[in-house]
Amino acid sequence: MRTFAVFFSRALCLAVAAGVMLTPLAPLLHAQQTRTANDRVYSDAQAGRGRTLYQEKCATCHGDALEGEVAPPLTGSAFLAVWGAQPLSELSGKIRNTMPAKDPGKLTPSETAELVAYILQAGKFPSGQNELGADDAGLKSIMLAAAKPQAVAPATSQALVFPPAGNLAQVMRGILFPSSNIIFNVQLNDPGAVTKPSKSGVAGAPNFSLVEWGAGIYTGWQIVDYAAVAVAESAPLMLTPGRRCENGKPVPVDRPDWIKFSLELAEAGRAAYRASQMRSQEAVSDASNQLSDSCMHCHQVYRDKRGSRPGDPAAAAARCTP
Repeated sequence: MRTFAVFFSRALCLAVAAGVMLTPLAPLLHAQQTRTANDRVYSDAQAGRGRTLYQEKCATCHGDALEGEVAPPLTGSAFLAVWGAQPLSELSGKIRNTMPAKDPGKLTPSETAELVAYILQAGKFPSGQNELGADDAGLKSIMLAAAKPQAVAPATSQALVFPPAGNLAQVMRGILFPSSNIIFNVQLNDPGAVTKPSKSGVAGAPNFSLVEWGAGIYTGWQIVDYAAVAVAESAPLMLTPGRRCENGKPVPVDRPDWIKFSLELAEAGRAAYRASQMRSQEAVSDASNQLSDSCMHCHQVYRDKRGSRPGDPAAAAARCTP
């Protein structure tokens, strides 16, 4: 694991990325993933226990019939659109690590498996004689449903186009740099640790910090989640036609390497989100290495010019050109 200081020394890794709506990313199918939830992977008795647990801990947010209320539905087409191509380990991990939203991390592996069994039953997946296992290794081998090719929406002349409001450096410094540093900071600080709010985050207090403003509204892990989403969702901003660099040169949005770097950064953001959903400091620390590398790949070509020093006007003038 790289040290936190390395990330800051890399010319302020403003970097980052691109993506689409951050629902859990469908992993590549492993050769051993031959079963789906249609293969009778849970028992009715297990689902019955899960139903009791669901009514106690989940129904307030997800609805008595899993139809969704203040939280998303856990059955139907909307549910399958998010989780249908995922192994059951992803759904199980989401439940075990982040649910219930107001008191997460308290469910045991067996309770989590019971909830998943009930979700499968509610989704009309057939039951069998054996109970669904609680171990991640086994759950990884069971896909919720058979993967289906995603339909591509037809192009339309009515698509909205938003012209850039700022240059590339402003987008980096306003969104990507602070969000990336929240992820890098997990190397040194456990987001799950209980900390006292700082007075510097209170408006009007001495040494008021804009960075800490609002701290305490969300939990530490939620803030890491949101930072990872911000990183991944920012990819279209790096590829916006007409955007210019701080030196006035156009962002090379049509160059294959720039597109490749943007895609790398997108996946780095999604990887950080998946790691954050595990509520594991070690997992996020490992994912932060991928984020740093994706920043570096782009910076080596387009930002950090060989032989230049930080703050060198010649280097700034050469940015956005390979």
